[in-house]
Amino acid sequence: MNNSQSPAEIETAQAKAQAQEKRNELMEQASYAAQSAKASMQQAGQQIKEKAQVATEAVKNATGMNK
Repeated sequence: MNNSQSPAEIETAQAKAQAQEKRNELMEQASYAAQSAKASMQQAGQQIKEKAQVATEAVKNATGMNK
């Protein structure tokens, strides 16, 4: 900021800086949310896989395919 800037120019520069900071905060929050969603989906997928394996073994046992 220098003495040749008008009050309106100063306010505009401040508003731009505040908007950029808010954008950065929102982007960071979105990144954390995406990482959390990814981890949740991976965990859910693993649980489904494990349940499918248990069900497969139960069917094999019930039909005598495991002998």
